[in-house]
Amino acid sequence: MIGNGVVDAVAIGRNEGRRLVECLASLRRAGVRRIVYVDSGSTDGSVLAAEASGARVVALTMDRPFTAARARNAGLHDILSMDDPPEYLHFIDGDCILASGWLPRARQFLAGNPRAVVVCGRRRERFPHASVYNRLCDAEWNTPVGEAMACGGDALMRVSALRMAGGYREDLIAGEEPELCLRLRRAGGQVWRLDADMTLHDAAMTRFSQWWRRTRRAGHAFAEGASLHGAPPDRHWVAETRRAVVWGACLPLVIVLLLLFLSPALALLLAMAYPAQILRLAARRGLSRRRSWEMATFTVLGKFAEAQGVLSYWLNRWRGRRAGLIEYK
Repeated sequence: MIGNGVVDAVAIGRNEGRRLVECLASLRRAGVRRIVYVDSGSTDGSVLAAEASGARVVALTMDRPFTAARARNAGLHDILSMDDPPEYLHFIDGDCILASGWLPRARQFLAGNPRAVVVCGRRRERFPHASVYNRLCDAEWNTPVGEAMACGGDALMRVSALRMAGGYREDLIAGEEPELCLRLRRAGGQVWRLDADMTLHDAAMTRFSQWWRRTRRAGHAFAEGASLHGAPPDRHWVAETRRAVVWGACLPLVIVLLLLFLSPALALLLAMAYPAQILRLAARRGLSRRRSWEMATFTVLGKFAEAQGVLSYWLNRWRGRRAGLIEYK
């Protein structure tokens, strides 16, 4: 019966190698009762490594596209198919390590707050100094503490709420956690972010192309999320989609048209909006000078990649097609 205070875990991954072994070991150290590892077509021996660690393995078939949402649902359904489902379920990506001391605190918070259905903490990058792209991820994970709109891929959730919500939406190639959290909040649940370390994540991003693909995927998620839940009162990711299109598509188009047909001087003046935006963002961030400039520069540059993701979603939707995974590793 759900209500037993027990915590199980679902880890998902594809070709995570040594990182998966460390992930599963961290869950064992944390004292979760049962671990389900869901594999999305690994070719590096991940399944054998997971079985050797004592995890229960669910290997996704290739009859449908792989998505993180589909993998998490497979783990959830496997857990629910057992006679003794847990009260709480911790989801974690296979490239993450659970922080020591996180699980007791998260479980205690859910036990003491009946309306809370999701709790997450601080995800940190394991190697932030390896590249500017890893540092950008580390800053991205540093979300405000308190009641939140959404969580990321790592979080402790109340199983009864997950069951009522029907789990994740499996056709989303990105943004599945905020979409689930939106539905959970609509049902009266709360999502909380605690001021505590939760996981160490290894983005392993060392190339600009990786960062670009990851940011393009974010733009796709913005557009699809706005398409699903953009109506009031939620207005889910409408502002993010609008900013991506304005800065990454509309403004460049206007600049090019001015340059070619009307006024090169006016085009140059309009193009100055980009460095001006970088200056504005760099001045607002409470980081070191170097980190502030990095964040501001890549935030503005990222609007072009996000716009590409938005436009590709719109184009695929107009054609009646579904986009495949946008992977950066």
